[in-house]
Amino acid sequence: MNLPNKLTVFRIVLVPIIVLVWLFPYEQFNIAFITFKFGNVTLSLLNIIVLFLFALASFTDFLDGQIARRKNLITTFGKFADPIADKLLVNSLFILMAYERFIPVVPVIIMLGRDIIVDGCRMMASKSGVVVAAGMLGKLKTVLQMFTIIFTLLNNLPFAMFGLPFTDFLLWFATLISVASGYSYFIQMKDYIFESK
Repeated sequence: MNLPNKLTVFRIVLVPIIVLVWLFPYEQFNIAFITFKFGNVTLSLLNIIVLFLFALASFTDFLDGQIARRKNLITTFGKFADPIADKLLVNSLFILMAYERFIPVVPVIIMLGRDIIVDGCRMMASKSGVVVAAGMLGKLKTVLQMFTIIFTLLNNLPFAMFGLPFTDFLLWFATLISVASGYSYFIQMKDYIFESK
């Protein structure tokens, strides 16, 4: 297994760690996190820890792609596993945030539905021996989702200090690009989806 693929696997391993850190019952063990005050915005140390872990995982996404392209280490496994690792990371955080009511659930459902449809299309294409790599819209969607998660974990800092709902804008823009990229994948793979034997 080459280095980019190891980074992809590392990103997948980080997902349950992030979930456990977020959902651990700290109160039962009398663990209280310090909070920081920025104007009218409060930020917990727990948010910062989760943000650090998420940023580390997100950086591996950037790094594995750079190394794979620069050293010509692009593999079928990488094309298949990299978008799965991205979706596991991003969707796990979105589900946790919707569960905690940090963000509305509707855009999360839309983006999860899009991912399920795209993965189904990919599976049908793979039966014909075709591995569909992430396109530009798909990559833009992932970047927007990651920035949405970052600013949500920061409680919309620094924009909240000026009353600007930047995180809400990012969330819905990411949802729009998610739908657009899903449609793009569908058009790209429709021949394999409707293929008759």
